[in-house]
Amino acid sequence: MATFPTTLPAAGQALTKRAGRLGLSCLLAVGVLLLAGCGSNSLNRAPVEDRGTGMSRSVAGAVDTAGVKQLPGFENAGKPGYYTVKPGDTMIRIGLENGQNWRDIVRWNSLENPNLIEVGQVLRVVPPTAENPLVVTRPVSSGTATASSGAAAPAPAPAASAAARPASAPASSPAPVAAGEDEVAWIWPAQGSLIAGFDDAKNKGLDISGKAGDAIVASADGRVVYAGAGLRGYGNLIILKHNNTYLTAYAHNQTLLVKEDQTVKKGQKIAEMGNSDADRVKLHFEIRRQGKPVDPAKYLPAK
Repeated sequence: MATFPTTLPAAGQALTKRAGRLGLSCLLAVGVLLLAGCGSNSLNRAPVEDRGTGMSRSVAGAVDTAGVKQLPGFENAGKPGYYTVKPGDTMIRIGLENGQNWRDIVRWNSLENPNLIEVGQVLRVVPPTAENPLVVTRPVSSGTATASSGAAAPAPAPAASAAARPASAPASSPAPVAAGEDEVAWIWPAQGSLIAGFDDAKNKGLDISGKAGDAIVASADGRVVYAGAGLRGYGNLIILKHNNTYLTAYAHNQTLLVKEDQTVKKGQKIAEMGNSDADRVKLHFEIRRQGKPVDPAKYLPAK
């Protein structure tokens, strides 16, 4: 029987060593490639399934827009005469800030429930015309006018003694006021001294001192478009609409003596002074021109 040497010649040993080193290098290279592949996957977004075809494929960085809800009125966002609901809004506040009766805004937008509005929804805030008919806005399934919290807000509250009554829409849309047009001869709504002046950033009107029960009177002829306590920070509040340009607001009252849709005359007693939602007895009085607060001291006669 033939026998083989137990050791390889030197050349064979060298070849074997080189083959071993080559194999180890290949294994290391494969390992590096695998690690690189895993690392690159970890830096990308998870694949998004493309449901647009009959098959599934990965689309790196794609955003799935399927099922995104378009809010009512979104097509009117940014257009004149429309308002986009912001966090913390209520229908009463929207009406005040746009110089309108909140009930008219509800009607112009065909809202079935004024509490079912949400941030981003777009509402008509000027009367409809032949060219711009009524907007049909279906109620949304979630969110409210105070949509930042998602909790249901109380319905805009009428005066405690009055049932809700429909209000008629103004005859035309608010427009820039020419000299003398829609101007009003104002009187002071209370007899007390001035304790805080107008500050566009901190105080939207004047604060007038007095005693609990002091008379609050209408500063001009008008119609009551809100009487209740549904606007946070204002307490028992009355809002009068005087024409297509001006509203006045009377806040922190102890007692409300008028009801929504009631016509009042300049100097008529409409409330009694109080401290509802305030740190002291006072009247907070605002004049709003096309919904924007202006300094009442520039409109009222000198005392």
